[in-house]
Order: sequence, then structure tokens, then C-alpha cells
Amino acid sequence: MYQEYSRILAPIDGSKEAELAFKKAVHVAKRNNGALVIAHIIDTRAVQTPTGYEGAYTNELVEQASSVLNDYKTYAEKEGVQEVETIIDYGSPKVQIAKDLALEKEIDLIMIGATGLNAVERLFIGSVSEYVIRNAPCDVLIVRTDLENNEYHRK
Repeated sequence: MYQEYSRILAPIDGSKEAELAFKKAVHVAKRNNGALVIAHIIDTRAVQTPTGYEGAYTNELVEQASSVLNDYKTYAEKEGVQEVETIIDYGSPKVQIAKDLALEKEIDLIMIGATGLNAVERLFIGSVSEYVIRNAPCDVLIVRTDLENNEYHRK
């Protein structure tokens, strides 16, 4: 049975892997005439200090994420995706992606890069993609970036 995906989540973290997953998500959304949700989660553990959250640093992260998300939204719209939503949120990226956003936005497919920026977290806590696979209430597609024959990778 052919599965049509109407609400696709593409989490981005600034990595090349996330960018490739996003580009593939654009094509899936377009092919299915679906909505695309592009999200960036600011890891609160990275911006927390002993006295609380570092306000200036957090504001800078939000500005950078907003700029990138707007560029991605423009790209998706130019490629023909009719409904594109961008989200900046705070918390644990893996929990926000797998549980909170997936349920809140009624996502039926999460497209995520195989690896991201945070190598330390992968070593000690486990990768975001692994957590998402195990905990998401919907289908998850892991986009591999180590394949040289990948048409998106060559661009």
C-alpha cells in the first residue's frame, strides 16, 4: 500500500546532513502535496549557565536560526511546496522532535540526517536520530549522506 505523507517535519541543526535531509523533505512534500514543517531546536543545556540562561547568547542563536529558517522556507516555496511552517523552540532536540513537535503538529513523517553537529552528545547520550527512531509516533526516514552517488549530495 502506498503511503502518502501530508505533514513532514524536517529538523535542522546547521549540519550538512540536516540540509540534505531538508532538501529531500522538500521533494517528498511537493510530491505528496503535503505541508512541510522546518524546525530548529535550541538545546537549553547548551545555553544554560549556573545563574540561568545566557540571554544575549540565546538571542543571537534565535536570530541566526530565524535567518536560516527563512532561507529554507524560501527555498521550499520556490521548489513548489504550498504550505511551509518554520519553528524555533527550546529544550532537548531529540525529545522536542520525537515527541512534542511530532504530536503537536500532527506529523506523519520525520526526515532527519543520520548524524548532526553534536558529536559529544552522540558519544555519551546517544544520537538524536536514534532517539527519534525509537520514540516518534510516526514514520521516520534517516537520510544518509555518505553515499557519493546521491544526486543531492553532488549539488
